[in-house]
Amino acid sequence: MASQNHHTQAAEIETAVASWQWLTIALIAQLGWGAYPAFLRYLQTVSLVPSLSLLAVGNGLVLLLVLASRWRQIEWRIFRLPLLWLFGGLVVLRGITNLLATRYTLAIYAQLIYLMTPFIVALLSRLALREQLPRHTFKALTLCLVGAVLMLSGNLVEAVKETAVTRNDWLGISLAIASSFFLALYMIVTRRTTQHQASGDSLLLMHLVALSVFSGVASLVLQEDWQQWRNLQPGDWLIFGLFALGVLLGANLGQIRSIQHLGAPLVSSTMTIRLVSALVVGNVLLNERLSSGWQLLGAAVVFVTLTWYLRQRNGRSRHIHR
Repeated sequence: MASQNHHTQAAEIETAVASWQWLTIALIAQLGWGAYPAFLRYLQTVSLVPSLSLLAVGNGLVLLLVLASRWRQIEWRIFRLPLLWLFGGLVVLRGITNLLATRYTLAIYAQLIYLMTPFIVALLSRLALREQLPRHTFKALTLCLVGAVLMLSGNLVEAVKETAVTRNDWLGISLAIASSFFLALYMIVTRRTTQHQASGDSLLLMHLVALSVFSGVASLVLQEDWQQWRNLQPGDWLIFGLFALGVLLGANLGQIRSIQHLGAPLVSSTMTIRLVSALVVGNVLLNERLSSGWQLLGAAVVFVTLTWYLRQRNGRSRHIHR
């Protein structure tokens, strides 16, 4: 009996350590995705890279690297699954709306909207998968919306007037909201692929193929000018490298695998940390910063509320599985 208890405790400790390892990977991935809108906005508005060509080249480069390094490990049979093609469709919808959102509004505003994704995931999981809605979801959502209003109440109207030629904040925010819904569906579908033993490599490959092919074809149809790629300076190429290798490869794979191990609701809750990298990278690259005390208060409300929401969800999850 004592031996059995010892083995049980050892298994629980091993499971807990593995969970924290995947949670760490999820947090690192979310830091990368937090910087993603700033990278996109910089490459589109400062480097002047055509939008769709940016997705095509970035995802195409990573696709070549994945094929070269993981060719033998790819489970080609998995591509016959309709669920995987649904996953690919959501990737395209998420990628295009995300791209356009960062084209029309500030990176920090887009990232703020994306932080609402945990609540969308929880609500959709309840409706589609009949999963129990976490406690305090609506309280946390209300507080986050209050924080969002505070963050957007600073100089939004003035900014629109000053830069109306190149920006449309309300259009960008609307696209970011749509992108958040697609991201929530993406996370739920990613979790469901584990029932079909779909590996993280297979999902990453579908992600890259879907975005590179669609954006490449769309770019050619719309006749984007690819000559700008020849005019990029070393600093532009550095940002593109961080965008392609750091986010599209590293953060993408880390997010996919952590969702498969931890589930969409838990991983989506770690999105709080995105606000930190969005503020830092947006400030460094684009000189975008929160300019008033109310905006800083709003950011603090969102950050604290989502952190609290994550902690209570984790505590409830541990209690259920004991």
